[in-house]
Amino acid sequence: MNTEGRAFHHSTIAILWRGDDSARREATSQNSRFVRVFEALADSGIEAFPVIYDESFAGAVRDQLLTAHGVLVWVDPIHQGKTRAALDPLLREIAAQGPWVSAHPDVILKMGVKEVLYRTRHLGWGADTHCYDSADAFRTEFPSRLRAGGPRVLKQNRGNGGQGVWKVEILPDTDTRVRVLHAQRGSRPEEMPLGAFIALCEPYFGWGGCIIDQAFQPRLPEGMIRCYMSGSKVAGFGHQLVKALIPPPPEGPDSPEAQPGPRIMHGPDALPFQALRRLMEDKWTPQLMETLAIDESSLPVIWDADFLYGPQDAAGTDTYVLCEINASSCFAIPDEAPAAIARTVMNRIRQTEGARCGRP
Repeated sequence: MNTEGRAFHHSTIAILWRGDDSARREATSQNSRFVRVFEALADSGIEAFPVIYDESFAGAVRDQLLTAHGVLVWVDPIHQGKTRAALDPLLREIAAQGPWVSAHPDVILKMGVKEVLYRTRHLGWGADTHCYDSADAFRTEFPSRLRAGGPRVLKQNRGNGGQGVWKVEILPDTDTRVRVLHAQRGSRPEEMPLGAFIALCEPYFGWGGCIIDQAFQPRLPEGMIRCYMSGSKVAGFGHQLVKALIPPPPEGPDSPEAQPGPRIMHGPDALPFQALRRLMEDKWTPQLMETLAIDESSLPVIWDADFLYGPQDAAGTDTYVLCEINASSCFAIPDEAPAAIARTVMNRIRQTEGARCGRP
């Protein structure tokens, strides 16, 4: 055990994820997908215990969380038709009563939603990005923007797994019909009237609140780089040849050729990604915090930023375009990430204890 970590033996951390009553009864630190996180925390002298959440037993979950000094949350925005509409107020209540929560729902609403692409479009990771904050604005502004250029990508504000993400392009020789492709696995291109597609998207203005519109990035077939962060430091990288928003082969969306490649994980020191690491640690994360008014101690203990390759600059150097930040449920993670999580948790405990004792 890390001897420095022995000072934290009195600190307990709840690790929360969604499940049913059976999962709640059977959950242990060793039989979940978070076993390496539990082990890294234990190696640092921090006791962690599992908490399973469902709306049907939210009261019992509340009582469990109030016994912890901190809460690490892994719950998707949308899971089998369920949202975080009831969980987020519960987590706010917990945080208001003492335990710190990562990621706090208010932080997620700043950085873990698609609107962050619009609010940070002025940073070096930005692209041609627009925001529609109402169905009326969407109906009025989107058609002319779509007709003026190439394909666009629309994203509902809150979602995961490609839900509510669409590639849209005008069909040749018309300005009233579109070809659309949903990012969810197994989707096929569809052709429909532009007005029908706009109506299909209007429910996204409900819980999510807005729709984000970005120019399609033609280098998408070269893959996506996921930059894993723990607080303000890079914890690793993942590179994956994605198939979302790429038309499936003739064999269909269920064929092997249509499936995404494996995400190849790398540690934070991997040479191909050091330029991106420097940008994230030295420029973009500090600028993100300043733009969104988030202090470093409130950054999620684990989060990730997904990048596509943008146009090469005049020197032939790659640029990067941000396509999403995941702060609600960032998993799977590189092998190096659990230790980074444990270090960040230890820092949060120090900060919390220092604040209680009046130390800076």
